[in-house]
This record gives sequence, structure tokens and C-alpha cells, in this order.
Amino acid sequence: MLHPSTHRIGKALLSVSDKTGLIAFARKLVERDIQIISTGGTALALKEAGIPVVSIAEVTGFDEILDGRVKTLHPSIHAGLLAALDNPKHVHQLEANMIQSIDLVVVNLYPFEKTLENPASSHEDIIENIDIGGPAMIRASAKNYRWTAVVTNPNRYDEILDALHLHAGTLPEELRLELAFEAFTHTAHYDGMISQYFSRKSSSNHAATDISPAPLPNVFPLALRKDQDLRYGENPHQIAALYQQSGNDASYHRIFQYLHGKELSYNNLLDMDAAAKLALEFSVMENDETVVIIKHTNPCGVGSARTLKDAYLKAYSCDTTSAFGGIIAFTSKLDLETAKIVDEIFTEVLIAPSYEPEALELLQQKKNRRLMTVDYALLKAALRLEIKAIAGGVLVQSADNLLWNATEMEIVTKRTPSNDERQALEYAWRIAKHVKSNAIVYAAPDRALAIGAGQMSRVDSAAIAARKAEAAGISLAGSAVASDAFFPFADGLLETVKAGATAVIQPGGSVRDAEVIAAADAHGITMVCTGMRHFRH
Repeated sequence: MLHPSTHRIGKALLSVSDKTGLIAFARKLVERDIQIISTGGTALALKEAGIPVVSIAEVTGFDEILDGRVKTLHPSIHAGLLAALDNPKHVHQLEANMIQSIDLVVVNLYPFEKTLENPASSHEDIIENIDIGGPAMIRASAKNYRWTAVVTNPNRYDEILDALHLHAGTLPEELRLELAFEAFTHTAHYDGMISQYFSRKSSSNHAATDISPAPLPNVFPLALRKDQDLRYGENPHQIAALYQQSGNDASYHRIFQYLHGKELSYNNLLDMDAAAKLALEFSVMENDETVVIIKHTNPCGVGSARTLKDAYLKAYSCDTTSAFGGIIAFTSKLDLETAKIVDEIFTEVLIAPSYEPEALELLQQKKNRRLMTVDYALLKAALRLEIKAIAGGVLVQSADNLLWNATEMEIVTKRTPSNDERQALEYAWRIAKHVKSNAIVYAAPDRALAIGAGQMSRVDSAAIAARKAEAAGISLAGSAVASDAFFPFADGLLETVKAGATAVIQPGGSVRDAEVIAAADAHGITMVCTGMRHFRH
């Protein structure tokens, strides 16, 4: 009985959008007496290169119609792809219908991804680049991999030719199986990109009529392509890679551009993401520049001023110890004056929308320091969903893009905040949103003064931040405090009062709100409740 390992490749169907290496590959196939069937632009390219080719229309007896939308969707093609040649019934039906088996399929799909990532592409352009016949052929061949080998990656061409040479015109079943896996992965990614595009389109329509996030789908598509393997993960014993989304505003490399320095690590990427997102909170501030310093995804300094240099000095003064080896994000072009001061300490990564040429030249003198640019507009557009893995599944939520609930904002104490206190409260609240829970942030109107992050008790967060400020010689007298979630008891509030705070912003919503408010009134504290919390686990 015929077996795949002894079945010689005699007929190949070539239909590719990416024509890299096509001509050389096709010539080698012809040299092995393999007949080539082809379609449209692929057939034309082969004919122009002098390679004999049979058109799909000659096989099907049916010309392409609907502007090429229908050309390979025909029994003469799909029966040739799907026939199991060790099944006598299949072989008989092929013979009865005068259909020949197709032994090798080389297909890659319409450039949907490139079209999607082109800002000039219209919705109609994107729709026309959804391939129908290609995925059908790939899936049919991959299903029938024992008899129809399928190649979707041009980088495989030399390997296929070598295998044909070593195995007397046949392909080993192990290789066929590997190619089938690659083929199904290819179509799954392709369909995932399409699904994500339609999901975004649908969400945009929803957003135009409803301020609440669009409902999450029953089936969550995730189309990610490996961008690079990383040296290791969070720790050296873990493996890691960077995968990136496809889309005209979702691609990591459209948001961040690498300019200089050592290869980015897993932890660098996490910290960069955290730094840029926090800086984005302050990119809306008029007339002021802002600098953010991040360590292990938590802010250890934030400052704003009319000049970038002064903003940096304010941010750095918050925690000069933790700033060492940190990640710094700037909301505007990094100038030479600021770069000279930043250059005085060791930093892992600098992120800015752009760099003055002289600043870039100076900063590049340290070969390991990573220099990146960020597009804050694209970053904002990409903040739609957050995904976290848990054992056996993933958690998906809409991005935390809101700051507070304006309709529920309320001054709940007898004393109202002064103008300076209002500014400081807002400043602290923008930072607290990006600090690991339980989060406490002491701030002035233009800088973070002390930050307590990631403690199991809110009282501990308040006390740790105050101790760090005292050690650094920073006065918290008259400061504003933000708490990412409500005070469950008055003790957390009283800890901030002891440190010198006079104004507090928190979500409210505790069953003991009245007790907390009474404690604030007893100490002359003004308190604002936002009606919105910002847990960050």
C-alpha cells in the first residue's frame, strides 16, 4: 500500500503574497520534474522568469471571478488537497472526477498585517486584504499533511529542497507534521488579527455611543507574533520572549523605538511600560514638563516644572537611593542641560518623545544604558485591555483609563481644600493610580514627596513613606495624601496626619467612612472622595 514516506512529490501549488525566494525555489522544483500550478500574481511572476506553470483556471476549467475573490475555491483543487491516497474510495473518486492529487502546497496569505499597520489604509483596504482561499488551502493541506505537505514560511524553502534531495523526492512524515503545525499556527494568527480588528472596530462604534467599556467577547482572540527571545525572564532560571500585537496602533515597536544600549530585558520592558503609562498621566498638563522615575514598576519619584531639568531634580529628590538603576520617562524632548544631570547617576533606561542631538551624543557614551523614544499618543490609543495569566487561564479586563468619577467627587469634610491643596491632591492621585496596592502617596502641587507601595496594610504604607521622607530630610508638613482605596479604619488616616498631611484624597465607600471623616474633621483635615478606586495588583 502507498505510504507518505514513499510518495514522491509530483505536483505543487504555489500561491504567495510574499514572493521572497519564490523564483529560485520554483526553479529547483521544476528541475526535480515537479509540475507547478499557480494563481494570479504568482503565476505571472513565474512565467516572467521563464518557469513553466499551469494556471488554476486550466485545472478547474473556471476563470477567476469577483476580482479574484474566487479562484481556488473549487472541488478540483480541494479534492486534490484533501484526498487520502491510502484510501481506495478517495483514489477512486479522484479518478472518476479526473482530479489529480496535489502533493505540495506553498501558500502565504494576503498582507493583512501590513495593511493593518499602514496608517493610510482605509477600512475597505483592510477588508480586501482578508484572504479566503489561501487559509482554506492551508487548512486543507495541513489536515491532510500525510499526503499534502504545506509550506507557509519562505524561510523553509531551502530546508524543503534539501529534504527532497535527501529522500529521493519525498518528504519525511515528521517534517510534514512540523509544517502542518506551522501552517495551523499561521492561519490561527491570521484569523486572530482579523478578529481583533473587528473587535476594535466594534468597540469604537460602542465608544461612540456609550462611555462604558465594550463587553468582553465570549471567545477572546489573541494574535501575537514573537518579536524576540529575551535573555531570560523575571529571573535567570525563567525563559521569556517579547510577543507583539498587530495593528495600526497596537504594535510595541510603533509605541517604543530603540535608539541605543544593551539588549532590553524582561524586567526593563515591564518597567518601561510602567514609566511611560505614569508619564502619560502628566502629559496633559499645560506649561509644565514632567519626569517620572520607576523602580520595579513602582514610581520612586515624580516631578513637574517649567523646565525638564527642574522637573527631573524634583523627581530625583523624592528618593535618591531608589533612583539608582531606575527607569526614567520624560514627557518632552530630552535636552542637553537635563541630560548632563541625568548622566551623573546610573540608570537602566531613559524614555523620551525625542532627544536633542547633543543630548543623544552625550548619553550614548555609556554603551549599556538603553535609550528609547515613546509616542504617547499611540500609547494612549493602545490602552484598551489588560491581560494577566493565572494557572490554567488568563484574566482580561478593560484598561484603567479613568482618573476619577467626576459625578461622584465630593468634599466630605467640614474644611474645603485650598487651591494649593487641590493641585497637590490631584497630583498625588495621578501617581497613586500607578503604585502597587496598598498605595499611599504624599505630594506637593508639583512633585511626589514620599511613596509607600505594595504593603499588606495601608497603615504600613503610610508609615513607610513617612519614614523614607524623614530619612531623606523631606518635610511632609502641609502635604496632600492619596490612597488608592478607602481607609477601612481611621488608623491609616491618622498615620498620614501624624506625618504632617493636611489634605487627603481617597475613593470612599468603606462601612466606616463616617468614622474616618470624623477623624479628619477632628484634626482639621480636608478630605475628597473620588468614588473610584485604583487597585493595582
